[in-house]
Amino acid sequence: MVDKKTKDWSGCPVRFGMSQFGDKWSFLIIRDLMFKGRQYYHEFIDAGEGISTNILASRLADLENNGIITKRRDPQKGSRYLYRLTKKGVDLMPMMLAMIDWSEKYDSGTEVPKRFIDQLRNNPDQLQQEIIENLSN
Repeated sequence: MVDKKTKDWSGCPVRFGMSQFGDKWSFLIIRDLMFKGRQYYHEFIDAGEGISTNILASRLADLENNGIITKRRDPQKGSRYLYRLTKKGVDLMPMMLAMIDWSEKYDSGTEVPKRFIDQLRNNPDQLQQEIIENLSN
């Protein structure tokens, strides 16, 4: 939808992408779901990034509204919710992996396990398949 207060949207794919998941917190939530196996609200809070509860709740709602994640009650503990990536969210994997590769190359402080970065650079299809299998569990 075009905001009448701003210039007409030009069909820019970067602008569309940023409107779907456009801040660092959303990317970190996607990262945690995709690569770190986090699924619960408290796991995102305890991840060490310093996200506040109100920002986390807002970003989770935005990601859910944009169809990138789903939220459902935990069948084991009905008072908690499980968050998972949708197909639309999983389809962000090549971009996330490219960001990891780029960061590892240009930021000496980036911590990527050697096995992971070697596999990403030498056999990215297999790595993606392994990650998708882990997301299915």
